[in-house]
Amino acid sequence: MREKILAGRYVLVEQIGIGGMAIVYRAIDRNTGHSVAVKVLKPEFNRDAEFVGRFQREAEAASKMTHHNIVNLLDVGMDGENRYLIMEYVKGKTLKEVIREKGRLTSPVAVQITIRILSALQHAHQNGIIHRDIKPQNILVHADGHIKVADFGIARMANSSTLTRGDAVMGSVHYFSPEQAQGKGTDVTSDLYSVGVTLYEMLTGRVPFDGDSPVAIAMQHLHAEPEPIRRYAPEVPEAICHVCMKAMQKDPQYRYRSAREMATELRMALEGRVSDMQPRLVENLQPAQPAPSSVRKMPVRQTTGRNHTRPGRTRWWIVTAVVTLVVIYGLYLGTMAIYEKVVNSATVEAYVGLEAATAQRSITRAGLKAEVVEINHPSIASGVVVMQAPQEDATLRKGDVVVLTVSKGPASQSVPKVVGMTRADAQTTLKAYGLTLAVVEYVVSATHDAGEIVEQYPEPGAVCQSGDIIQVTISGGVAYVPRVTGRLLSEARDLITGSGLALNPDITYLETTEASLHGRVTSQSLAADSQVIRGTGISLTVYRMPSLMSRAKVMLDLPVSEGLTSVRITLADAGGTESTVYENDFPANASRHPEIELATDDPGTYTYRVYVNGVFKYSNTVTFE
Repeated sequence: MREKILAGRYVLVEQIGIGGMAIVYRAIDRNTGHSVAVKVLKPEFNRDAEFVGRFQREAEAASKMTHHNIVNLLDVGMDGENRYLIMEYVKGKTLKEVIREKGRLTSPVAVQITIRILSALQHAHQNGIIHRDIKPQNILVHADGHIKVADFGIARMANSSTLTRGDAVMGSVHYFSPEQAQGKGTDVTSDLYSVGVTLYEMLTGRVPFDGDSPVAIAMQHLHAEPEPIRRYAPEVPEAICHVCMKAMQKDPQYRYRSAREMATELRMALEGRVSDMQPRLVENLQPAQPAPSSVRKMPVRQTTGRNHTRPGRTRWWIVTAVVTLVVIYGLYLGTMAIYEKVVNSATVEAYVGLEAATAQRSITRAGLKAEVVEINHPSIASGVVVMQAPQEDATLRKGDVVVLTVSKGPASQSVPKVVGMTRADAQTTLKAYGLTLAVVEYVVSATHDAGEIVEQYPEPGAVCQSGDIIQVTISGGVAYVPRVTGRLLSEARDLITGSGLALNPDITYLETTEASLHGRVTSQSLAADSQVIRGTGISLTVYRMPSLMSRAKVMLDLPVSEGLTSVRITLADAGGTESTVYENDFPANASRHPEIELATDDPGTYTYRVYVNGVFKYSNTVTFE
C-alpha cells in the first residue's frame, strides 16, 4: 500500500479516530520525525459553510491557547480541497475508555483529573473561549498520566452574540447543560455543568441521566434531579458530592462562577477542609442529628417567600444581607490565603528509592525545584535517592526546593570480575557498584564465544571508587577467510556466508573483453586464510563483460518531492542477499514514473527492492533475459 502524505510533509500512518465532521490520523512529521495527530475535515463537508466554519473555529480557538492540559495546535492548512489541523499527538486512552475499564474511579483520582480539566478550562475561559462539549470522550489520559482536553470543534468565543442553526444545541446529550438543551446561549457555567456530569460519572461509573432517546435525556437535564452519588459510591466524601451537585445546578447562577473557584472547592473537599469552603456549602456539610425515622429530611432549597408574612419576609432579607456581607468579607480576607494554600501549593511525594533522574522529573512536574546532594553509601547503588527533605506529604509553595540526597555508591570497593560475562550482564553487575562499563575494542578470540568479555581493566580485586570506569575487550569470535579469487560470484557468496562472514552488497565491477572471465572474482578485500571477527564484511571486485549481461526494464513509482529524490535499487537472490544494481538522483521536475534498465550477470527472475532517500519503499519481481 502506498503511503499517504499530506501537504508533502505529514506521512499518515494510521486512523485513530472518526467524529461527526472529521477523521483523525496519527502521522509522522517528516521535518521533525515526531508523531502528530492530523484532523482532516470529511470530504463531504468541504463545501458546507456550517461545518467549514466550525472547523475554522476549532483552529481559531486552539491558536489562542497554549496550556499543558490542552491538546496544542501545531499547524493549520489545506492540501487541495482537504482542510486539516495538526495537533499534538497524545499516546494513551480517553477518559471514557478508562471509566469503562475501571468501572468507577476513586475519589482522589477523580478529583485530581477534574482539577486538571478545570485548569485547562480556566485557561480557555480567560482567553474568551467556551468549550461547549466537555465529556469523557474529549478528555485524553496520556500514558504517563497527564490529562489533556481535546476537541474545541464546537467552541464559541465568549463574546459571540449568535448561534448557527447547527450549533444551537451542540454538545453530547448526556453531558450538556440545561441551557444547551433549550438552545440558549452558553457561558463558562455551561462548561462547569458538563464538568460536574463528568465528575459524577467518574465517581459512580454511570451518567446521571439516561434514556431511550436524546429528547428524553435532554428533558431530564431540564427537570429531573440526579440520584445521589453515595447511592452508588458510599465511600465518596459528602464534601465532594456537594461540589459535584453544585456544578450541576439547573440554574446557572447557582453554579460556580469560574473553573478556578470549582477547583479550589474540590481541593478543600479532598483535603477535608470543610470549614474553609463556601458558607452555603459548609452549612450543608456540618454533622446533623439523626432525624426520627418517621420524619422525612427535606432538601435545602431557596424559596421565594410567598407563603411568609411580611415581618417574616423582612427578617429573611435582613439575614440574607448579613450573610452576604459575611461572605464578601470572608472572600476579601481569604482570597490570597486560599490561593497560596491551594492553587499555588504542591504536595511532596516519596522519592526515596527512585532513580535521581526520575525523582527530578516528578518534582519538576509538581512545580517544585530539585537540589541534589551526593554522598557515598556502603550498600545503595549509585544514582538512587537515599534521603529527601522535606518528607513525603509535606505542602510547599510552587517554586520551593526539594533536597534529594543521592548515593554515589561505596567510598572504596573491589572491582568485580566480569571476564566471561556478556556486555549486558557486566553492565548490570557494575551498576550495583556505581561503576561504568566502557568497551575498548572487539577482538578475534578462539577461547571465548562471540559477545563474551575477554579482558578487563582494572583487573578483578583491584580497589576502585564509585564512578570509576571499567574498560573491557569483547570477543568477536573467530572466522577464517576463504579464498574466492577466480570463482564465480555465486560460488564466492556461498563460501563467504558459510564461513560466518558477510559479503558487502556493493560489489565493484571491472569490465573485460574475455568471455571466460565474465562473472568471476578478480580480487577480495581480506586475505585468504586470515583470522577475523565473525560477521566481518568482505568486498569483492568481479569481472563483467557488458555484452553478456542480462537486462530488463522496469517502471519506477516515485513520491512527489520538492527536492532531489535519491533512488537505489537492489536485486535479491534466492537466499535473500541483496546487491545494488542501480543508483540515481531525480530532480523535482523529473517524471515520477521513469522507465529504467537494470542489468545482472545471470538470467532469471529476481526480486528487486526500491529505496527512496535511503528508506525502503516497495518491491516487485522482474525477469532478466
